[in-house]
Amino acid sequence: MTRSSQWLLAIRPKTLGISIAPVVAGTSLAWAETAQINWLVAIAALTGALLIQIGTNLHNDAADFERGADTGDRLGPARATAQGWFTATQVKNAAFLAFSLAFIPGVYLVWVGGWPIVILGLVSLAAGYSYTGGRKPIAYSASGEVFVFIFFGLIAVMGSYYVQTHYLSLGSFLVAVSIGLMAAAVLMVNNYRDLETDRQAGKYTLTHHLGRERAKILYLLLMLTPFLLPVFFHSRFPETWLLILALPFSLMLIYKFFTQTPGPVFNTLLAQTAQLQLFCSILISLGLML
Repeated sequence: MTRSSQWLLAIRPKTLGISIAPVVAGTSLAWAETAQINWLVAIAALTGALLIQIGTNLHNDAADFERGADTGDRLGPARATAQGWFTATQVKNAAFLAFSLAFIPGVYLVWVGGWPIVILGLVSLAAGYSYTGGRKPIAYSASGEVFVFIFFGLIAVMGSYYVQTHYLSLGSFLVAVSIGLMAAAVLMVNNYRDLETDRQAGKYTLTHHLGRERAKILYLLLMLTPFLLPVFFHSRFPETWLLILALPFSLMLIYKFFTQTPGPVFNTLLAQTAQLQLFCSILISLGLML
């Protein structure tokens, strides 16, 4: 495997859809409500979101290795630091590079959106580091799914909407909730798969506190609640019912989550959950723009 391939795997490309989906959905809603779009702003928002997630993924890779969460017993995909492809210092430096590069589109977004974007940007960067950094990492607690819901749902969608319109709306909140719930479902798959090895490393996630049976119910709710969105948008944007086209795929993933034994097969389920979130955001966007 080449070095470039190893770095590509280190950033976890199959999960990057959870950064793309909220920007697409928030920008599409802004276009639907204002009939205009600033493409440079949209590209800057997407670039910033991707860089922050890449930085978070890389820092998570190194930090989990240092804390003993990534061992030979781990069921998930190979991690760069644990495999010895790179040292923890190299991976952390790459993470900080990604966070630093996020400042470039961030400066432009601040110029466009003003001080609220300064606050959102700094909070997002701090949260990206705190996910697995510091004395009490978010990923090692029961609040991981809440973190993902807030930052890859509420902040990402409403932030993308705000930099286009300079205001917020109930519609942007509803879209953010829908996208954020599915983003949280992606992390739920990860934590459900790794429950035993996480416990051994002192990583007590929400799945640990709920237990496997209640975690299944939560995954079901996270995967089905977003399909209520067209009910709220029907009078203004009736085409958002296009979202229902994704429901059979959601039900299929729920069935797999309920019936398959946690193991490597959950790696595919995790990727498919992330892909479904992106697919749903595209359907929502099409429904808003038709």
